[in-house]
Amino acid sequence: MAAFPAGNECLQGGFLVLLCFGRMMADGVAVVDVGVSIPNELSLDPCNDNGDVAYFIEFGYLPMRIRRFRPGHMAKLYFNYSTMNAGKSTVLLQASHNYRERGMDTYLMTAQLDGRAGVGKIASRIGISADADTFGAEDNVFDMIENRLAQGKVACVFVDEAQFLTRDQVWQLASAVDDLNVPVLAYGLRVDFQGQLFPGSAALLALADEMREVRTICECGRKATMVIRQDAHGNTITEGAQVQIGGNETYVSLCRRHWREAMGG
Repeated sequence: MAAFPAGNECLQGGFLVLLCFGRMMADGVAVVDVGVSIPNELSLDPCNDNGDVAYFIEFGYLPMRIRRFRPGHMAKLYFNYSTMNAGKSTVLLQASHNYRERGMDTYLMTAQLDGRAGVGKIASRIGISADADTFGAEDNVFDMIENRLAQGKVACVFVDEAQFLTRDQVWQLASAVDDLNVPVLAYGLRVDFQGQLFPGSAALLALADEMREVRTICECGRKATMVIRQDAHGNTITEGAQVQIGGNETYVSLCRRHWREAMGG
C-alpha cells in the first residue's frame, strides 16, 4: 500500500489503495476518501495559485468518504508580501470576510505605527475596513493570540503591516502556529525604498511555512517589485529613515529597472 500524493506525478500511478484528497483551508481541514484500486485513468484538478491541494475530479473506482479531520500539523505561518499599493489589505480583509461569512471567527492584528485609517483599523484603498488589535515593538504577539483564543475559537489569525514586526515577534507568531495550532497569515512589504529588507519581513522570509506574492505593476507594465519614496514635488528621495508612513502621495511602486533609474543606479 502507498499513499497517493497530490500533484502531477499522480498521473503516472498504476494501482491505488488509499487516496487522500481534499481542498485544504488555512486551518488544515482535509477530507479522506478511500476506494478500491482498479487500473483506470485518473483525472486531477491542478493546484490553484493559492497553493491549495489538488482534489479529485473523476474516479476510476467507487470512493467512500470516511471523515473530516483537522490534523494538528496543518496549521502554518504564511507570509503574503508585495511592494506598496498592491492591495495586500484588500486581500486580507476579503480572506477574513470569507471565514466570517461561513461562521468562523478570525482575529485581526495591525501595527500601531500605521494609523492612517485610525487606531485599531485595517483599511483598504478601495474603501473597506475592519477593526483590529494593534501591536507595538514591545508587545508579545503570542500572548495576544493566546488571550484571544481564551475568549473563543478562532479559525485564523491575520496580521497586517507585518514588516513592522520585530524578529522576536515573528518567532512568537511561529510559536503560536506550532503550540496553539492556529494558522497565521501575515501581510506586509518585502523591501523598503532603498531596496533593503524590513526586519520583520526578513524574519518572515526565513521562518514562514509558505510565502505568496501579492502582485502589482510598474508604470511600464512589468511586475513591480520595488518602491521609491518621493517628496512633495515628486522628486525621488534616496536617503532617510526606513520607516515613514505614507501612501500614494509618498511612495510609487516600480519594476527593478525603473527603480534603479529613479535611484540613480
